[in-house]
Amino acid sequence: DEDGLYVVKFRGAGQGPRALVAEVIVGELARRLELLVPELVKVDIDPRLAAAEPDPEIQDLIGASAGSNLGVDFLPGALPYTPSGAWQPTPELASDVVWLDALATNVDRTPRNPNLLLWHDRLWLIDHGAALYLQHGGLDPQAHADRPFEQIAQHVLLPRAASILEAHERLRARLDSAAIETAIELVPNEWL
Repeated sequence: DEDGLYVVKFRGAGQGPRALVAEVIVGELARRLELLVPELVKVDIDPRLAAAEPDPEIQDLIGASAGSNLGVDFLPGALPYTPSGAWQPTPELASDVVWLDALATNVDRTPRNPNLLLWHDRLWLIDHGAALYLQHGGLDPQAHADRPFEQIAQHVLLPRAASILEAHERLRARLDSAAIETAIELVPNEWL
């Protein structure tokens, strides 16, 4: 794109198109909550690009990813968030992120792998491909809807968070069925 650089997430990668679906849905829900997420765009990959790649594994990946893929805006100079770093989110921001990740069953925002970037002294949420994890394993989300999401106890921001119940009261109305439907409609049909 002439306006910027994008990191491409290939639908032919090991996680498959379900990871791209989760990226779009959770990314858009985060935006609805006024949390920062890099711009997401559709990137069409021509399989003929594989011929220019010397690595056979990358050739296979490009070939398996022909068509629509996901581009994530590259944030130049962004640094990974660290729990012991000088910059820390407010308790309210931390609780908002924890609340979203609990709602989206995001298993991938731990101290080992925060998937948070600091860019211009602001916290950016990235890499939501492991969210909505019940869809990845073929599990029945309806049957699991009332079960506790125990993995949230490992969330990197939980020690800094204010009340998650207060975050719920503050945020739940922003994610009504219309907001969820709008996020789902942004997913290209070929990923479903």
